[in-house]
Amino acid sequence: MSKLSLRALVPYAGMILLMLLTGLLSLLLINPVTEAGLGAFEDPDSIANPFVFLFIMLVFTALLLLLIKWKAQSVISAIIGICLALVMYYVVSSLLLIYTPTLPALPIAAVVALIVILLLWYRPEWYVINVAGILISAGCAAIFGISLSIIPVIILLILLLVYDAISVHRTKHMLTLADGVLRQKMPIMFIIPKSRGYSYRTSGFSIHDKKEERGAYMIGMGDMIMPSILVVSAQVYAGGAGVLSVAGVALPALGALIGGILGLSFLMIPVNTGKPQPGLPYINAGAIIGFLICCAIAGSWAWIGF
Repeated sequence: MSKLSLRALVPYAGMILLMLLTGLLSLLLINPVTEAGLGAFEDPDSIANPFVFLFIMLVFTALLLLLIKWKAQSVISAIIGICLALVMYYVVSSLLLIYTPTLPALPIAAVVALIVILLLWYRPEWYVINVAGILISAGCAAIFGISLSIIPVIILLILLLVYDAISVHRTKHMLTLADGVLRQKMPIMFIIPKSRGYSYRTSGFSIHDKKEERGAYMIGMGDMIMPSILVVSAQVYAGGAGVLSVAGVALPALGALIGGILGLSFLMIPVNTGKPQPGLPYINAGAIIGFLICCAIAGSWAWIGF
């Protein structure tokens, strides 16, 4: 393979690494998040949970679209900044309370969250965004993963893959949302440079740019969070005694992680055309299929209820 071909593969490898790190970190956060009582739903088995999740997401999306239409950039920045700071605060405080209980966890977590937000605000380089994105995505995945048992998670992933396809290919409102947020350099997406000298601060990113004009690839944090939710849920609700595991990771959880990565790899084929693509149809489908295959291998079907 030529040097040029190898160089072209580096950004794709970067995307896979981001998903791998998000999934593994979300598994490490299971105990701290559980001990901190950060569950999002009271009844993990309720079939209503994924529909509540989708409704809240639609309301939040509609609000951001209205703010983009009204050109209320400062309000958008404040909303996203507060949301990111809260997740970062909960993640850091949970880790500190479990692993360093003698330290004043809450003040330290607040300071860390503030520093991260300030870095994202004043120096939104791609590496700052990506490091913060991994922590935030893993935290969200851990919180929702422990809050939703397997069947609600699968329903949620199916609903979201359908919604993602419609919002990108049919209504196209997700493209409007993504471009509106990216133009303000707001960190709700991962940025993977195509070249070493790329700077998000100076070059920016627009989905309306031609393929050859883009200095980086972009993938939404949701594309990393959703399969990781299934990874966490599989570890909690389809793991346990008697279930095959690898280095402490239950085989169904490992299958969801590998399946999501394979789905992301297949996504790279249409992405290479330069046209915006919905990621969740590939990623969520891969995670679900990988999970089910490994459930069959491990004989882990107790989560079905019979």
